[in-house]
Amino acid sequence: MLDFPRWKRVTYWLVALLFALAAVPSLTSIAGISLPSVIPQPKVNLGLDLAGGSRLLLEADASQVRRQRIESMEESVRQRLRGAEPRIRIGDISSRDGNLSFVVENPAQVDATREQILPLTTGAGLTGQRDWDIKVEDGNRFILTPTEAGINQAIDHAMETAIEVVRKRIDALGTREPDIRRLGSSRIDVQVPGLKDPTQLIELLGKTAKLEFKLVDETAAPSDVVQGIAPPGSEIVACVDAGACRGQPAIAVKRLGGIKGDQLTNAVQSNDQRTNEAVVSITFDQQGGAKFAKLTTENVNKPFAIILDGKVLSAPNINEPILGGSAQISGSFTIESANQLAIALRSGALPVDLKVVEQRTVGPDLGADSIKKGAIAMLVGTVALMAFILITYGRFGVYANLALILNVLMILGVMALANTTLTLPGIAGFVLTIGAAVDANVLINERIREERARGRRVVQAVEMGYKEASRAIFDANITNVIAAVLMFVFGSGPIRGFAVVLMIGIVTSVFTAVNLTRMWVAMWLRKARPTELVL
Repeated sequence: MLDFPRWKRVTYWLVALLFALAAVPSLTSIAGISLPSVIPQPKVNLGLDLAGGSRLLLEADASQVRRQRIESMEESVRQRLRGAEPRIRIGDISSRDGNLSFVVENPAQVDATREQILPLTTGAGLTGQRDWDIKVEDGNRFILTPTEAGINQAIDHAMETAIEVVRKRIDALGTREPDIRRLGSSRIDVQVPGLKDPTQLIELLGKTAKLEFKLVDETAAPSDVVQGIAPPGSEIVACVDAGACRGQPAIAVKRLGGIKGDQLTNAVQSNDQRTNEAVVSITFDQQGGAKFAKLTTENVNKPFAIILDGKVLSAPNINEPILGGSAQISGSFTIESANQLAIALRSGALPVDLKVVEQRTVGPDLGADSIKKGAIAMLVGTVALMAFILITYGRFGVYANLALILNVLMILGVMALANTTLTLPGIAGFVLTIGAAVDANVLINERIREERARGRRVVQAVEMGYKEASRAIFDANITNVIAAVLMFVFGSGPIRGFAVVLMIGIVTSVFTAVNLTRMWVAMWLRKARPTELVL
């Protein structure tokens, strides 16, 4: 018991003081005290219920996933059959009624067509089904139908991607610790603490940022375009304004064969050197740059449309091949709108359109009231516990109270260094861990009393008290950690916040209540050599 080597004492003190000092910036921030900027200042982030902020409920258009899958499959089928040896010619392509159908011109190539198409389908997770059904009717008509398992898998993937894109866009605004989680099959709940005006956020999240470069169909008659009639293989796309399309409200573009903006490596707001207008400069990755160079090389002196979220921003002529893998997007931008577009493009395109179905703003007054009440509850509970321990256990109660104070500081310090968020349920977890820390000291001290009652000497009683009580303490806290881990894994929002604080508090409470108090008691026993204990 008395053998406590110097290296262990130094390690315990360093760990305790390091995490305790990490809590100071959070405490001074709450008290309104400013620290010098040269001092590192990790802080505990306050959740929406404490700091106030904005909450948005976004809903995705699941039907859009079906349309995108059919369009993607059509382009893949065309490319696959065009590159087959010998080439397989098809016609009468239709994508009505949620199916993709086409006719193989040479019925003798039906089997070869199936062999080419089959690799385009995959298994839908662990369902045992494929993501597409392939049928042949009338001898040479193929009908490709997306299965429900495949659709559900595509929706899940689209929602996961959308959540990551939303997170990147929010982070780019400079906000900290947003709570973003999926609700149901097609909704995303977004909570951003500290954001008082969600207007800019709504505008940013409302941009799908789907960027495309498509060739303009010059064979389309302007009168037909006005009436919404496009040549075969083309589609009508509206323009942002008449100036973007040379005075026309819409233009016809080739439906397939363009370039998508999902191969961008960077997008920044800049200014056009000739006109000083705000533009967005984009850079493609190696593969995207090669495709862009090929498109511009093969279509010199032809117009191509820059399309964002289904609207033409501009339709310039390709005067010369663009080989550097970079380009500029113009479209009557302001500096703010160009910067928002750059953020959206850097974050990636949303795989589905998101619309705001619910918007709420939590005022900081409510959060301040929650902090005040939570702090009062924690203070009253802590003072009452410390008074009880001090009166009941004397000197050992002093050690327990010092460990309790360090435990509170260490929890705040760990949360600050880990950049976690404290919510109202987290405060409840905070108070609960304080009770657990005191409980550990009660077990130890009562066990020491029992050992003294059995006639053991002071040092032996203390040693057996810590040894025997530690088993029960570790067993109890391991079960608590398991429960906290399960809450974190399967819970969401406030439940996860409670679980995080509980897990941190369990670790720090065991360290302070067992290791630190044992070190202090050992130092006292070595120095004082008491023959009796007041417990």
